[in-house]
Amino acid sequence: MSTTAAEPAQAFATRDWGMLVGVAATWGGSFLLIEIGLDHFAPTLVAFGRIAFGALTLSLLPGARAPVPREDWPQVALVGITWMAIPFVLFAVAQQWIDSSLAAMINASTPLMVALVAGLFMRRPPSRLQGAGLLLGFAGVAAISLPSVGSGSNALGIGLVLLAALLYGFAFNLTAPLQRRHGALPVIWRAQLVAVVLVLPAAIAGVPSSDFDGGSLLAVAALGALGTGLAFYWFASLIGSVGATRGSVTIYCVPVVAIALGVTLRDEPLHAAALLGTVLVLVGAYVVSRPSRAA
Repeated sequence: MSTTAAEPAQAFATRDWGMLVGVAATWGGSFLLIEIGLDHFAPTLVAFGRIAFGALTLSLLPGARAPVPREDWPQVALVGITWMAIPFVLFAVAQQWIDSSLAAMINASTPLMVALVAGLFMRRPPSRLQGAGLLLGFAGVAAISLPSVGSGSNALGIGLVLLAALLYGFAFNLTAPLQRRHGALPVIWRAQLVAVVLVLPAAIAGVPSSDFDGGSLLAVAALGALGTGLAFYWFASLIGSVGATRGSVTIYCVPVVAIALGVTLRDEPLHAAALLGTVLVLVGAYVVSRPSRAA
């Protein structure tokens, strides 16, 4: 089956909604954990630790070592590059300059990137209803982000997060057919092993500029075990079940968690536009999650 095969069109099952909520909560907290890690570690070391702890966690789950045919390894490697190796470094570098909540808000543009990649490169354009939901969600992301951009957040940091979101667009489209053929665990675990090898040299280079601290180490360990371990398994299972475009609406819910954590734990400001944007994001997520009508 090629990667251009039609995506599943059924409504979200109870299990799908459970995985969506679990991933949104875990990934929403990941941005705060990155900031705590950056208090003492170089960005590349945070990224490496995140991937390494994630790979270690998945190695403990049954099924991770199930075989993947050799001919699919190039695609698995691409998943490791576009979902983990490059984006995780980009996020860690960007969050040296921008708030954790802003990074999460910009990251919510990922579903639009997924639809763009699916339409332009994999010939799977979204339905009109899904397209409207994606645009509505993107408008919400803009409403959330503009107050922070206007207050002088670093433009380079914002650009790096947008680039990471674009790479996610490719990764999610690559992962869905692989997961349907081989299961989520074998694909994600092997992709993480590829990413560990690729990021290791940069992590070693970041050791001299790092000040090792127990709190930052625990944050990176939690970031990897939960956000890059269990949550990746849940998310890969979700997009394998409902498709890349609809499964990626999980990203829309992440800013809700990030805003709550930023306000309560980091004293980040909460703008009225952010509240309106959050509502638009959730409505867009609901619209995109609806099943497509058969042609």
